[in-house]
Amino acid sequence: MRILVWHVHGSWTTAFVQGGHDYLVPVVPGRGPDGTGRARTYPWPANVVEVTPAELAGADVDVVVLQRPRDLELATEWLGRAPGRDVPAVWVEHDAPRGDVPYTRHHLAGRDDIPLAHVTHFNELMWDSGRAPTTVVEHGVVDPGPLWTGELPRAGVVVNEPVRRGRLVGADLLPAFAAAAPLDVFGMRVAGVPAMLPGYDVRAYDDWPQQRMHAELARRRVYVHPFRWTSLGLALVEAMHLGMPVVALATTEAVEAVPPEAGARSTRLDALGAAVRRLVADRDAAETAGRVARAAALDRYGLGRFLADWETLLKEVAR
Repeated sequence: MRILVWHVHGSWTTAFVQGGHDYLVPVVPGRGPDGTGRARTYPWPANVVEVTPAELAGADVDVVVLQRPRDLELATEWLGRAPGRDVPAVWVEHDAPRGDVPYTRHHLAGRDDIPLAHVTHFNELMWDSGRAPTTVVEHGVVDPGPLWTGELPRAGVVVNEPVRRGRLVGADLLPAFAAAAPLDVFGMRVAGVPAMLPGYDVRAYDDWPQQRMHAELARRRVYVHPFRWTSLGLALVEAMHLGMPVVALATTEAVEAVPPEAGARSTRLDALGAAVRRLVADRDAAETAGRVARAAALDRYGLGRFLADWETLLKEVAR
């Protein structure tokens, strides 16, 4: 199958392109949002090929994978065919709804020719998807392996653009977690965070290979997931695969993803802080919780299940 898919979310796309098909990834001059091309910090197979808008004109495409309203416009313009009408298409909804929740209408709510694949059951529940046929294909990640060592009695968190995204990703909660234990923040575009956390380690990993970020994170004793409102952060799933114990806000899909024995989940900041202190202080307890986290991640978010679910859906869409 020849699949047109934009490089929007690095970790999700890295898993998706492991499916053995031919993946056409748009690239534009300057590698802007309309076409960032192949990933440069994630390992992608050779069957992921960059294509320019000119090369897509008349190209043989079996399925278009849409992830943003802009993708729908670009596919129509570049292919000369309308997704859903002239060429099979599926929309992957990565985000929890914003705005007037739970009344937020999805971009596809008024049409029934493009199936809507939510990445979590929470998303499917909370979006008003209208007439669009919906399904859920839960996340999967390429297993980085049980890399956790916990050698550093510190907490780690991965959050991209925390200053811009603010309360959405729990950036305002970072000082509270830093009061519970030494906190290391990893992320892309983390400018401004050092002012929020003076004296703490803030690392921008924009240009790091994914393996380096995983190895560095795995040295920390516990993973903190401060996100208030995301469908399910893939960094959380990756940390669980690493074998890290997890302390997470009990919001959105995290309550389904994180077993209580994998660390702690709560809406009480004092309880979360106490869990961080306990796990940082007790390496044996952290190791035990991390084993539970890894087992749960492999069972629910393993790459094999993810690819099998997508293979089924793609075949249905392409018929």
